[in-house]
Amino acid sequence: MPAQFRAEHVGSLLRPPELLRARAAHAEGRMQQEELRAAEDRAVLDVLEKQRELGLDVVTDGEMRRGSWLTDMADAVEGFVSERVALEWKGPGGGVEGSTAHAVGAKLRKVRKMAGHELPFLKKSARGPFKVTLPAPSNFMLASYKTGISDKFYATHGDLLKDLVEIVQDEVRWLVSEGVDYIQFDAPYYSHYLDPRQRAQLRQAGIDPDKELENAIAGDNASLRDVPRGSVTLALHVCRGNSRSRWYTEGGYDAIAEKLFGSLQVDRFLLEYDTDRSGGFEPLRLVPAGKSVVLGLVTTKEPKLESQDELRQRIDEASQFAPLERLALSPQCGFASVAAGNLLSIEEQWKKLALVVDTARKVWGGT
Repeated sequence: MPAQFRAEHVGSLLRPPELLRARAAHAEGRMQQEELRAAEDRAVLDVLEKQRELGLDVVTDGEMRRGSWLTDMADAVEGFVSERVALEWKGPGGGVEGSTAHAVGAKLRKVRKMAGHELPFLKKSARGPFKVTLPAPSNFMLASYKTGISDKFYATHGDLLKDLVEIVQDEVRWLVSEGVDYIQFDAPYYSHYLDPRQRAQLRQAGIDPDKELENAIAGDNASLRDVPRGSVTLALHVCRGNSRSRWYTEGGYDAIAEKLFGSLQVDRFLLEYDTDRSGGFEPLRLVPAGKSVVLGLVTTKEPKLESQDELRQRIDEASQFAPLERLALSPQCGFASVAAGNLLSIEEQWKKLALVVDTARKVWGGT
């Protein structure tokens, strides 16, 4: 049976200034690849040690080697071009801006493992349970399909999804073969199917959002088809966008809950619940027995530290719709879904993760 972790975080952590400088130097041709890898190694070792010190149940490498949570797809797969799909960001410095995902501009062909440069060092250095995060294939139907460019090679979103599934399925098989026992799909684009405004835009584009949701779930399920159940924890994270403390969708889980929770073949849902943009806990009643929910109650978007009493009260509220023994706690998203990071300090980040651990221990026990 998959492990039950009570205190975890979604994945990304704030990059230290020296790593950001190294990445900039490498991008400008002033630093060799080997020097950048050494800087990344140091950053990964530091965040692993800090996570162990705090007592998190499962650790990550903080996505220190990534430009953003999904850029490894374009780095590892030929067929992406420099064009971007525009998103309308809300919050600090909001406005229309291109996604960090590249548009599809040719037939896709995988040329290396997405986590191939991450996993060996993480396996050697984690010294305990760790997770590997991957972008769900379904993201790219919306994140990378740009009319006038992508449709020259893929007539529909569904045609593109078939190739994406093969790419991610290959990655998942490899991770399992390498002994990874916690794989998390990051899938913020599911929030397009719950946001009333985004649903209307999909309809205007001739796309049925409910049918598209079903296709997305089917594609993500297909990419997990060969995972041995019971020995590997499979998780899915849903948020409403997270870049420099901004977001781009809003709305509760109600519109997608029944299909997503009931049909997606994962063990664990990491759900954003830090503001009223996420709606209430009522949809959790639709999470089937045997699946758990990680409540993302601690925000990564601002430095103010939450009240532990309020966190415990909200966990109690959620337990009215899903049993307490099937709940856990985390921040609502990563601290640095893009390398520049959210608008808080590294010290404030660690205080928030310490709060997650301390609260989880008081609610569920353990050490």
